[in-house]
Amino acid sequence: MSCGHCTAAITKKIAALDPSAIVSTDLDRRTVEVETRQTGTAIAQTMKAVGYASELLT
Repeated sequence: MSCGHCTAAITKKIAALDPSAIVSTDLDRRTVEVETRQTGTAIAQTMKAVGYASELLT
């Protein structure tokens, strides 16, 4: 994740999965924080579908 297009693609895909999700991205740290009712697995699969690896931090 290195640009605004990347963050927009991630945010759009997560919103398609959960329209009420709150997505925060940090390009400097290359992180995405998601508040959602979906499972971590569902979000990880969504991230992978957009082309990004992810790991769940709790």
